[in-house]
Amino acid sequence: MDAPLLLALARAQLRTHPAWALEGVWASSRALGLRWGRKADADTWVLLLHPKPVLWRLPGDHPATKLLAAEATKDSARAWGLWLSGARLMAVEGDPRERWLGLVFQRRAITGRLETVRLAFQAIPGRAGIRLDGAEGAGSRLGLGVPFPAAPPQPSEEPPPLKRWKERFGARFEAALAGEVEDILPGEGPLQDRHRAWSRAEAELLVLAPRQAALDRRVAQEAKKLDRLEASLAKDRDRHRVNLALKAQASALSAELWRIKGATGAVDLADGSRLVLPHGETAESSAQLWFKEAKKAERGLARLAELDLALARQRADLAARQAGGTLDLPPAKAASSKAKPMENRKVDKRKDGKGQAFRSVQIEGFELLIGKGDEENDRLTFKVAENTDFWLHVANLPGSHVVIRNPDKVSEPPRAVLERAAELAAFHSKARDAGKVEVHWCRIADISKPRGFAPGKVILKQWKSLRVYPKG
Repeated sequence: MDAPLLLALARAQLRTHPAWALEGVWASSRALGLRWGRKADADTWVLLLHPKPVLWRLPGDHPATKLLAAEATKDSARAWGLWLSGARLMAVEGDPRERWLGLVFQRRAITGRLETVRLAFQAIPGRAGIRLDGAEGAGSRLGLGVPFPAAPPQPSEEPPPLKRWKERFGARFEAALAGEVEDILPGEGPLQDRHRAWSRAEAELLVLAPRQAALDRRVAQEAKKLDRLEASLAKDRDRHRVNLALKAQASALSAELWRIKGATGAVDLADGSRLVLPHGETAESSAQLWFKEAKKAERGLARLAELDLALARQRADLAARQAGGTLDLPPAKAASSKAKPMENRKVDKRKDGKGQAFRSVQIEGFELLIGKGDEENDRLTFKVAENTDFWLHVANLPGSHVVIRNPDKVSEPPRAVLERAAELAAFHSKARDAGKVEVHWCRIADISKPRGFAPGKVILKQWKSLRVYPKG
């Protein structure tokens, strides 16, 4: 901003509104806002430091004003407001040869004494700064940007902008410097209206457009992330569907094991079809392997359905944040959602980063949680489970901790739920291939872990037992 224009706009404010009091002040790292009215849309002077120093006159509800004010901290607003809120503009200092502006304010202190402060604005690119000085030689009160001397500069020659103003306005030069000539800014109407229109255009160019470009880049980055996730889910879905088809093969093979038991390589079924068995596997082990893969595929497809819903929520959230212009803010948490957003599942992750730390199974309305490793067992038992939940583990052998959630605080779980949880505890242990095994169960409150115990190892104060067959 040229020095003559800076001085003329400040003088126009003083000429049209002598001794007008400031109603509000905010200060961010790159701008100082001076609000000249009580209403939300009242005129606000914005002394901008970056990306270039300029003096704007914007409504308080303008997007650029809101954006810059949102960058301000409460502490800085309180500090500047202590000296400027309620102060009245009494004089404008400056020199049309230098981009330096001094706004002299007067305010009444708590003691009732009138105090004078000067707000100085050095609008030199690369050396832009704002400082608030006390009266009567008192030191600097506050500052923004690059520090500069308190005394007004004393230029020795006329710079090109001042020469251009003299050539342009001729006899009206002094009136133009006093802010009495409207066409110092382009547009129509009084100078204040032109100042508002010019400020809006500048704010769009210097503040709003770069922010919108940054938001567009953020949208593109997040959209690419979601696209990659969608492609990964589609790939997993295709793989699970292929494995799900193995169930039909396993069923057909199991139906004829009485006839082809022990066969390897390839087998011919009674319906004329031919099945190629996995390398080195017999017909019996092939059937078991295919059933197992099909079961995994069913669980995988169910999990993918949950992830598809989470992905759809993320896309909707991205669209809503894009429409509201809040992509630089973290997405709000859902008020009520059974499935956790994917980005909030860190607490449920295994220590090695591979999948979830535990499985979740629903049995007759009760939720069962099954640990996946020693570290995860400890986390499940001592971080996730509540004291009133029930805990199961196969006796005397390594295995997963199984927790039956007990939100209703029942004294014992139903027998069917307890037996099914015991079967799962036996299945997810070293006793998977054994016959009937003993499973201990108790409340979480009856479990302790002394200092120095290895991961997954615990001590039971009291427990009960039941014998079941391992069953996944």
